[in-house]
Amino acid sequence: MTTLQTMFFLFFFVPLVKLVPPIQQESLNLYEYDTDIFEELFKQDYEDKSQDAIKKKGKDGMIVSPDSNVQLELQRDESVPKVPPTKDTNLPTCLLCVCLSGSVYCEEIDITDIPPLPKETAYLYARFNKIKRVAVSDFADIPTLRRIDLTGNMIEEIEDGAFSKLLLLEELSLAENKLIRLPVLPPKLITFNANYNRIKSRGIRANAFKKQTNLSYLYLAHNTLESVPLNLPETLRVLHLQFNNITSVTDDTFCKSNNTRYIRSRMDEIRMEGNPIILAKHPNAFSCLKTLPVGAYY
Repeated sequence: MTTLQTMFFLFFFVPLVKLVPPIQQESLNLYEYDTDIFEELFKQDYEDKSQDAIKKKGKDGMIVSPDSNVQLELQRDESVPKVPPTKDTNLPTCLLCVCLSGSVYCEEIDITDIPPLPKETAYLYARFNKIKRVAVSDFADIPTLRRIDLTGNMIEEIEDGAFSKLLLLEELSLAENKLIRLPVLPPKLITFNANYNRIKSRGIRANAFKKQTNLSYLYLAHNTLESVPLNLPETLRVLHLQFNNITSVTDDTFCKSNNTRYIRSRMDEIRMEGNPIILAKHPNAFSCLKTLPVGAYY
């Protein structure tokens, strides 16, 4: 009886047992797919983008290229072509020079004349050029000038009146030129530099500095002066006369022989080294000074 029951169970119930649902079969089979196709698609897409990036080099100056480790590197051409400075002296002043807030810079551009200046110019720097002459017309229409620096040119001639009408001019440098005489100076000058020229004593008028009531700094070193200029103003603080050909001084050169109580109180520095004069031979010439001049005393 038991045998018959077992056979009956197997005959009727075993065919009714279902397999694993199809959705579970699909989920399991997903992990068994071959991944080669994904690698092939990724490789093809990467190569297409690399080629597109390389083609863009001509447009924006950038190169994108893959290396052996499949990395992208960005390279930019940052070189800037160098443009040589212009030497065309026929350009307008503010193209040839640099004009900035009332200042004009015309340095080392090989100009041979003072260029036309903007009306509001207060400071002119025209150093180390090839200027040979200064005319009255160069500054006639620029009354606003306060500083003129013409150092390192080839100036041999300055017309009378070229600076004298510049009533606001406080600083004037004519150093390192070829002057043999001084021009008439403007009345409110504070600093005047004529070092390294060829100026002789006869090239300086007797009253050249008498009316300079603001002059504080006077530089006449490295010229060919035979004597100290006359009528030096009371306002003078610094006087450079070194390396000239000065051979003597008098009791009235710096002091007043008729006034033994006179003191030149503002004078702080006098340099006379490099001259043939022996300063110790002229003790009364320096009695009014707070400090003795620098120079040879024996």
